Amino acid sequence: MHIISRKRLNDFAAMHPDAKSALAHWYQAVKKQRFESFVELRQVFPQADQVGKLTVFNIGGNKVRLIAAVHYNSKKLYIRSILTHEEYNKGKWKE
Repeated sequence: MHIISRKRLNDFAAMHPDAKSALAHWYQAVKKQRFESFVELRQVFPQADQVGKLTVFNIGGNKVRLIAAVHYNSKKLYIRSILTHEEYNKGKWKE
């Protein structure tokens, strides 16, 4: 999968250094995949959820939520937001 954009990962990791390793692991795992569907994605990331047209990944032992738009046909994943668990629970990302 082509991940757009890695800058969001780096920016979040700079503000939350404890999440850097987990984000790097997620990045490498997604990058080497070519998911055809959400069902295939769940085989690799069983904790991922689909919320409307977005996919929410639980990263770092449920400390970080990464919200992405996954385009299976073009093999691209667009990172929309990366939030702490607390920020995610506030629900502002849905607006």
